[in-house]
Amino acid sequence: MSVYTTEIASDQIPSDNPIHQRLLQAYYEAAPFIEGDLLELGCGEGRGVEILTEKANSYLGLDKIEEVIANLKAKFPDHQFESSVFPPFKIPDNSFDTVVSFQVIEHIKKDELFLSEIQRILKPGGKAILSTPNIKMTLSRNPWHEREYTADELVGLAGKYFSKVDMRGIAGNEKVLEYHERNRKSVQKIMKYDFLDLQYKLPASFLRLPYDLLNRRNRNKLQNEADELVLSIIREDYFLNEKSETNLDLFCILYK
Repeated sequence: MSVYTTEIASDQIPSDNPIHQRLLQAYYEAAPFIEGDLLELGCGEGRGVEILTEKANSYLGLDKIEEVIANLKAKFPDHQFESSVFPPFKIPDNSFDTVVSFQVIEHIKKDELFLSEIQRILKPGGKAILSTPNIKMTLSRNPWHEREYTADELVGLAGKYFSKVDMRGIAGNEKVLEYHERNRKSVQKIMKYDFLDLQYKLPASFLRLPYDLLNRRNRNKLQNEADELVLSIIREDYFLNEKSETNLDLFCILYK
């Protein structure tokens, strides 16, 4: 279906397994920080709902895909879900103790408004946990992303709105790094045909379909070449690391 792209890694597609496990581990790393009333911005298909709600008094998940929200309402009737395009948020000031938003800010055109709105709706003393790809480890331009950040760039941006920014990252062990290196070499083979550097010159809208097709083809190729490696990666192969340029994702805790 048109709403599903390689941006939404599936636990049902074998070649997506390394990405799915990486995204899943972020929820487990966030769990110790969860308390009180919780808002998840960009809840997707609900990968982390059960993990997060164990620690929360209440949960509200927002996502722009109406079909996904309808499915989540049926799957998790004890929690709240709403379809929403943000920022801004139609939420009163000082409403939530914790906000979680994984792999979302890179899609937001008005990232400063996004951060300021999170700060506004957090209760005094509340915190937000964000993750986003580390541009230092990005293998090619992702046309679904408005931009990507270095750790220092995101710290500087978030520091305008939050009293404290604790920058960490999601890293991987040797098995994960082997997959990442295989992926890097495979992407380089594809990119050598882009001798005009069109991935950085063309509008993002022109690149999304070919990006998705090539990305899916590449993931399937990596699985075919190293099926045991791709399928053997589990979430525990990823871990919360201190700030480092080699982290796969940035993972930061923002304190109001």
